[in-house]
Amino acid sequence: MQEGKQHLYVSVTHNLIERTRNESTPFEVLLDDGQLATLQDLMKVLEDGDDYSLQRAPVPYKSADHDDGNERFTDGITMLYTFIYDHGTTETRQAIEDMDVLPKLQNTDYDDPGYENSPMNK
Repeated sequence: MQEGKQHLYVSVTHNLIERTRNESTPFEVLLDDGQLATLQDLMKVLEDGDDYSLQRAPVPYKSADHDDGNERFTDGITMLYTFIYDHGTTETRQAIEDMDVLPKLQNTDYDDPGYENSPMNK
């Protein structure tokens, strides 16, 4: 183990950071105290984004494609998975690569027909 770093186990789905691995925490990371604080902040951003999206959800007739809540979530989840990947073990990195989640989140397909000049998109 690197000096001052600890093994922690993370679940993005359950918004958990644990000191011991369990079935709910598939990603192992090696972090110092400052990096742990960064991870907690990234997870808090997603939690706050959920609250924002929940308030926005009942608004009728607004496309969700380019909605601020959607964009915040996508940006937040991309930053979170990138952080976990960068600080993860070999197994964690492989799991994230197998999920193919980072390229998907960065490729929004907005160049596909139908998105241009849509009055429902901002």
